[in-house]
Amino acid sequence: MFMRAALSWLMLPVYLWQGTRLRMRIERLLPAKVPVSGVVGEEHKGDELRLLVIGDSTVASVGMETLEDTFAYNIAQSVARAHSKRVEWRSAGANSATSGELRDFIVPNIDRRDWTHIFISVGINDMKNFHLAAHFKRNFGTLLYALRTRFPDTRLIWTPIPNMRVCPALPKRLADVLAARADVINAMGVRMCQERSAVHTTPVGDVDESCFARDGFLPNGKGDRVWADHVAPWFKPDDA
Repeated sequence: MFMRAALSWLMLPVYLWQGTRLRMRIERLLPAKVPVSGVVGEEHKGDELRLLVIGDSTVASVGMETLEDTFAYNIAQSVARAHSKRVEWRSAGANSATSGELRDFIVPNIDRRDWTHIFISVGINDMKNFHLAAHFKRNFGTLLYALRTRFPDTRLIWTPIPNMRVCPALPKRLADVLAARADVINAMGVRMCQERSAVHTTPVGDVDESCFARDGFLPNGKGDRVWADHVAPWFKPDDA
């Protein structure tokens, strides 16, 4: 991890130059005005799963137009199909949120109730902001502590940052810089999950340009469905 971090800092001028140019021309997408809670899999009998999805722009449904394309809804659908469970779901996301912002502004305002699973999508904005590994360790680690304290009986699941080199909007050298930073964030995220009683998935694979929204950076409905199907196995109920 140290070598990847050092390499990414050596490439900082590339990030500053190409990143600034990209921000000037990339389309700024808005969150969709869609429901943030619901129930799927109502045909299944027995105990239900109660799923809270928290995170950044993807969870906030940025760039989406219909509920059926949104990330939280698709996770609920994939989990219901994979485990033959009724799933009650709720999303709580914020555009461009970092791990520290989730901890400070999202978690304190979530209903205190008996969620069975909390899925966390965060890290990509910590990466984009060039947060140090120690900074992410502190913020993500205390986010896990805050969730564990507020929801002590809930299974926490975090998903690492995907491969940045497949994002159509990113020039190759900028993608290389962000991929190096993603490796640093992912390694620290896995470590924090292992130390603080959370589960981590593997990064989503099997994505191509058809999985991205028109900004070339965020996932579209197809991308959300691919991602949801990828993480669904980690929601295996305790009685399964």
